[in-house]
Amino acid sequence: MTTIVFASSKGGAGKTTAAVVLTGELARLGASKNIKVTLIDADPNQHSAEWALKDGCPANIVLKSSDEDTLLDDIEQAQEQSGFVVVDLEGTANISVTHAIHCADLVVLPCQGSHYDAKEVVKTIKLIRSQSKIARRNIPFSILMTRTNPAIQPRGLKDILSKFDQAGFDIFKCSLIEREAFRAIISFGGIVNDLDKKQVSGIEKAAQNAFAYAHEVINKIKGYNQDEEKRSAKHG
Repeated sequence: MTTIVFASSKGGAGKTTAAVVLTGELARLGASKNIKVTLIDADPNQHSAEWALKDGCPANIVLKSSDEDTLLDDIEQAQEQSGFVVVDLEGTANISVTHAIHCADLVVLPCQGSHYDAKEVVKTIKLIRSQSKIARRNIPFSILMTRTNPAIQPRGLKDILSKFDQAGFDIFKCSLIEREAFRAIISFGGIVNDLDKKQVSGIEKAAQNAFAYAHEVINKIKGYNQDEEKRSAKHG
């Protein structure tokens, strides 16, 4: 159904945390409607898969571990079986990344507030745009700022956001805030809503962040689909 791809040519940008938080929240929101969410871990490190195999993972999450040879088939099969497909890619530019981007309804580009992360995001955007030309369709992408401080926006981050905006790049309104609860689910499994408040601080705020993040993803995809329908009707 809907395929969301996480791409970053640089490690340490918060890609896996962003993929895990989104997968968990989509599964929580879809549980009452029997909506399945397939998580495809195509990163050799298999950190997303490690999370999904721990206790507390929502029952409506389907895990697939992929490599360059199986990724396309795994995505196609998951699209037939699940309402959402989340793909966590390797942190390098390779053929698997290219294949996944080609299938994406939305490419999420995680970025910390650093000059080096910003440069890598621009490189990935160039790859997405080249794949858009090959596919003869607009492949939507959006930049997600990760590990941000909820109270302070450093000058360097403001400068990066300003340059992204000037370049006309789409940027998430929400960011993935640095929270103990997000670190906890990576370490112990499950989703933020199920954490023990006696053991982990800031659960409610982390849950609100995850909810806002997932809804923005859904709304972005709906908006892009509506734009495509209008373009098709105009040229049809």
